[in-house]
Amino acid sequence: MVLYDRTIREPLFDWLEGRYGKQRILEEVVIGKSRADAVLVLSSEIWGIEIKSDADTYARLSAQVKDYNRYFDRNILVVGTRHAHHASEHVPDHWGILTVEPEGDRADFYELREPKENPKAKLEKQITLLWRPELALLQKQFRLPAYAQKSKKFVQEKLLEKVPAPQLKQALSEALFERDYTVIEAVIEAYRRTH
Repeated sequence: MVLYDRTIREPLFDWLEGRYGKQRILEEVVIGKSRADAVLVLSSEIWGIEIKSDADTYARLSAQVKDYNRYFDRNILVVGTRHAHHASEHVPDHWGILTVEPEGDRADFYELREPKENPKAKLEKQITLLWRPELALLQKQFRLPAYAQKSKKFVQEKLLEKVPAPQLKQALSEALFERDYTVIEAVIEAYRRTH
């Protein structure tokens, strides 16, 4: 049985839940010029997850690594067994490496290397993951002016300037935890109408 990206995801997310407890997974998130396969949201950290199944190549990985390093507190490369022996050559030492192989009709995971804190993560990049209504809730939470006529970038900069980084980081994780994709279009439209 060959494991492809789409057949790895669900068992991977189950494994992550068993390993890290309370969390939220967001899939296919745009980060810079790349797209993160998955974002693992924990209570005060945001992790990037890149999946390279045996059917994939490392062709785009070096560019992806640069983007992942700017956006996430920790990163994990999930690889099929074909890539397991060479995975560490393609990512920095602080990246975690998780191998996946077929075990009967399911996927089995083995942690080759635990993810360490990413020294290149930037809060100013992470805050761009929030949508405008989510930023508005943070403005309210931290008692900042509404800045109703100001751009999203302006609001991001004000939050970075006025809110201590640890508090902002926690609030950012909470906002991503609470994100509801089933109602976001209506929320964004309502926000636009009132602002």
